[in-house]
Amino acid sequence: MSSILIVEDEERISTFVEKGLASAGYTPTVVASGIEAVDYFITGSFDLVLLDVGLPGIDGFEVLKRVRASGSTVPIIMLTARSSVDDTVAGLDGGANDYLPKPFKFDELLARIRLRLRESGQQTVAEQVLTHGDLSLDLRTRRITVGETSVDLSAREFGLAEQFLRHPDQVLSREQLLSRVWGFDFDPGSNVVDVYVRYLRGKIGADRIETVRGMGYRLV
Repeated sequence: MSSILIVEDEERISTFVEKGLASAGYTPTVVASGIEAVDYFITGSFDLVLLDVGLPGIDGFEVLKRVRASGSTVPIIMLTARSSVDDTVAGLDGGANDYLPKPFKFDELLARIRLRLRESGQQTVAEQVLTHGDLSLDLRTRRITVGETSVDLSAREFGLAEQFLRHPDQVLSREQLLSRVWGFDFDPGSNVVDVYVRYLRGKIGADRIETVRGMGYRLV
């Protein structure tokens, strides 16, 4: 599976992204400064880089400049709290493949990662379709097939379906689903997971997602 370098100095965000990517089947490595990022990039082999702009030492723009100066074409997605058009243009003109402002939703980050890996030829067909029994989720079209019936999903329904299909027969807590699908700024008191599980059950069959009382939900 694809190896991803996470360059982020805010521990809360880097931990959230690292755990989410590992759960999604990727191999993440975290560094917290621009100098470390350049060193790791030179000595390691990564399929994609998530690069924060505001870093100690040298900032993300300088890291981007050095990586591109080395001749590397590795996909780079810049993550930043800066939302000005000038910063976005600077990143893209400097060789970034994508630009995602904070705060972001994890399912959107995953979608952008899949897109950039596909474009670079790093993602195989097998990695683009998740299956369990007669359920099949196409990560490219964001549609789920139940038996021989293809069903459209909303963005949140897709995010939930992806988590269940990546972890079949495993109990996923509401907190896990909230953080992975709704983002690191989720409200732990929200009942939105229960609402969207009900929506998803209505599309794939109520008996496919089991409620484990006091723990969460499981795809059976």
